[in-house]
Amino acid sequence: MKILSVVGARPNFMKIAPIMDALQAYPQVENLLLHTGQHYDEAMSRVFFEELDLPKPDIYLGIGSGSHAEQTAFVMLAFEKVLLEHHPDIVIVVGDVNSTLACSVTAVKLGVSVAHVEAGLRSYDRQMPEEINRIVTDALSDFLFTTSRQANQNLIREGLDPEKIFFVGNVMIDTLDKHRVRAELLGTPGRLGLQPGQYALMTLHRAANVDDPMVLSRLVDVLYELQTEIPLLFPVHPRTSKRLAEFGLLERLETASQLQIVPPQGYLPFLDLMAHARLVLTDSGGIQEETTILGIPCLTLRQNTERPITVTGGTNTVVGSNPGVILRAARRILSGTHKNGQIPELWDGHAAERLVEILVKHN
Repeated sequence: MKILSVVGARPNFMKIAPIMDALQAYPQVENLLLHTGQHYDEAMSRVFFEELDLPKPDIYLGIGSGSHAEQTAFVMLAFEKVLLEHHPDIVIVVGDVNSTLACSVTAVKLGVSVAHVEAGLRSYDRQMPEEINRIVTDALSDFLFTTSRQANQNLIREGLDPEKIFFVGNVMIDTLDKHRVRAELLGTPGRLGLQPGQYALMTLHRAANVDDPMVLSRLVDVLYELQTEIPLLFPVHPRTSKRLAEFGLLERLETASQLQIVPPQGYLPFLDLMAHARLVLTDSGGIQEETTILGIPCLTLRQNTERPITVTGGTNTVVGSNPGVILRAARRILSGTHKNGQIPELWDGHAAERLVEILVKHN
């Protein structure tokens, strides 16, 4: 049995790492790792691979940047050649990036089974490119591995075969559990001059937030106001940094005395920073899940979330991009009024083991 596991961008690395680990228990399975290179910052990619103990990719496509159509097309062209050369029995794709969609379509057209990890997540906002990627990948996949029972219901509602759906839990949490102690030993907050539990942490990268100058300007207002009440750390995504400069917003941030802007962080330092924050503000999907496990209040700077379990059962609150709404929610947290949340079902650090056992049993 030959499995080809695909990663394309940083969020994928944390999801594929525990699956690669779990596959080691099955010596009869040949497992190849392919990196499409959709996330093309080689230095950051290398850091993530090293931190997560991921093996060097067997195949690297080096696709790089481009529009959604360009990235998808280039991945499909290159991935087709890989499939014709290696003839895998199963292609594992994770998450919702362009590589996930491209590799799924290409594999299915060549008669190769597809396993989608994190299936069934829905924001019901088709303006999000990731939502289109999720819907199409799920429709094509032979194995749909879900993180919640609600995701199962989403898939069944869309008419997908219940026998293809497997609720296994969240592989992202497998990675967090494995590396949490290592992250703690780094002492990252102290190295950045921050007191544990006495700072806010913010990330921002989605196009809806950073590509519109009016929206980004309002979020800069939030940053400026909030840092007057609590020290605020802002690891800036390259896309966000470019837009801040382009829209003339950097000068205001540079005058904020308690705002610290730093480059993007590796997985372990960022996990350490999340675990010791008073609150986290983000538009990332994975961070909503990680803060729920860590018990850290999270404010999601979007109008919706494809991970509603982090809201109904976790520490997450969806607040949009209105400065007044965000600041009121943040001040409630700072005053000690916030939900503690619970650990969702099967987010126990063993999702990848369950997932791999199903794949091996069915082939």
